[in-house]
Amino acid sequence: MSEHTATIVWERDGQDFASNRYSRRHDWHFDGGAVVAGSSAPSSVPEPMSDPAAVDPEEAIVAALSSCHMLFFLALAAKAGFTVDRYEDKAIGALGKREDGRTGMTFVELRPGITFSGDRRPGAEDIARLHHEAHERCFIANSVNFDVVVKGAGNGDSR
Repeated sequence: MSEHTATIVWERDGQDFASNRYSRRHDWHFDGGAVVAGSSAPSSVPEPMSDPAAVDPEEAIVAALSSCHMLFFLALAAKAGFTVDRYEDKAIGALGKREDGRTGMTFVELRPGITFSGDRRPGAEDIARLHHEAHERCFIANSVNFDVVVKGAGNGDSR
């Protein structure tokens, strides 16, 4: 298998840590050189201790699921001979109480809109099959313990 790394850096920067009035803003550094601003969600920790312009971990898991699903969908569509011109997913995730009483992600819903072109275009059954197979192969979806639903995946939803 493969190994994936991220370096997370936070500094107090002189703030009053003991009073719990410190910034949750931090940076995510990835091996390719990308740096992403991270923070707690403003719904968890109010501003100014959180940064609403930064990515919070809950958004990151929604984006990771969406991205993983999309990448497999594109590969499968290409292999099937379909041409995808655009793929846009307005994914959402819900944080709530799980059955065990702990707070966690309870589901993520992917809402992809896909534009195809060319002579060979998929029907609803083809799209549903591609979404189902993409979900089955997605490494991130295989790693979570909550439902991941794909809306608009053809005839019914794909889980």
